[in-house]
Amino acid sequence: MPTFRYKAVTESHEVVEGEMEAPSQTYVVERLRGLGQLPVDAYEVPPGSRHFNLTGQLFPTRRASRRDVFLITHELSTLLKAGVPLDRAFETLIDLSGNERTRDLLSNILGRLRSGVSLADAVAEHTDVFPPYYASMVRAGEASGALDTVLVRLAEFIERHQKLRESIKTALYYPIFLLIVAGLSIVILLTFVVPEFKPLFESAGTALPLSTRVLVAVGDFFRDYGWLILIGLIGVLYGARYYVSTANGRRLWDGFWLRSPIIGSLLTKVEVSRFSRTTSTLLHNGVGLLHALDIVRDTLRNTVIASSINTVAAQLKEGRGFAQPLMETGVFPRLVVHLVRVGEETGKLDDMLSKVADIYDEEVNRTTARMLSLLVPVLTIGMGVLIAAIIMSIITAIFSVNTLAF
Repeated sequence: MPTFRYKAVTESHEVVEGEMEAPSQTYVVERLRGLGQLPVDAYEVPPGSRHFNLTGQLFPTRRASRRDVFLITHELSTLLKAGVPLDRAFETLIDLSGNERTRDLLSNILGRLRSGVSLADAVAEHTDVFPPYYASMVRAGEASGALDTVLVRLAEFIERHQKLRESIKTALYYPIFLLIVAGLSIVILLTFVVPEFKPLFESAGTALPLSTRVLVAVGDFFRDYGWLILIGLIGVLYGARYYVSTANGRRLWDGFWLRSPIIGSLLTKVEVSRFSRTTSTLLHNGVGLLHALDIVRDTLRNTVIASSINTVAAQLKEGRGFAQPLMETGVFPRLVVHLVRVGEETGKLDDMLSKVADIYDEEVNRTTARMLSLLVPVLTIGMGVLIAAIIMSIITAIFSVNTLAF
């Protein structure tokens, strides 16, 4: 039976937390309510998560993570829905927090609230922690008197975004690991294994096959100038990173990847999903479309797509609608434009954009799985052929030397 970790507030406003074995999260929530406690959070403990977190202990982060932002939002919405006042809710969150960086963040926000600042303005002071759309949605929730509902939607949005991000990262772990291992194997072969055969090869003189002579030369170069290759590679990486950090460099870099045959399609789907989900969430919570586009532009990673949003916003101000300018950018797929047009005509633009986001979330997952199903075998076969060619070159040279000896 799975184990769930929970946090709850008693009738005397005391914070309690612990673990419970249960068949489901719903069972834990109902069990806590039966005990007269207000469930704030309950989640399944993954196997092995109770072990000592060496990385977290040795390299603690300096600011709250995306997971912390999600937990803050989720727990705050639960407390507000239960009728707990905002300042008291933050006091509870500070008691619930398990790490110092989150407590410091919550204490700072609570101090600003008590000084008369709104929650939206207090959150907006921490742009390094909260995403650009967060403060605008909170402000809309405060203005409409539905802050608890807005926070629920915010938590759902952050969780969806985080799951999509994690699924892509997890999918890329194995190919990257495979490339590193294969690259190290080739370097070790050329640097340490091939030179061991050099005395034997030298006895054959020019009778060695061309492939073997090239292999020996490459091995010598790696052994004698490997440090130079490493320095050059680091220099190129730093140079490229600096150039990409400039406006022109970033635009060229993003445009290159967006036009690439396979990666470009995946990047477009990721950005369309992010654009649609964020815009839908903002519209659903009372943020105007023009203001929503200004916020969404800052959340997009690709500058080419982000700049196209400026064009859409400018034409929207001229009364051209939303769907037609989107189509004229040449960036957004026809399906997106069609559903946006339907949303405009029916007055349900936020719902249509939410459906677009759902569609492209699934597309990203399918495309990623499809790419990996092809990428991993291609990498495995390619690296295997390269290593086999090196070994065959050595074996051929050995046979050549033995033939000359007779």
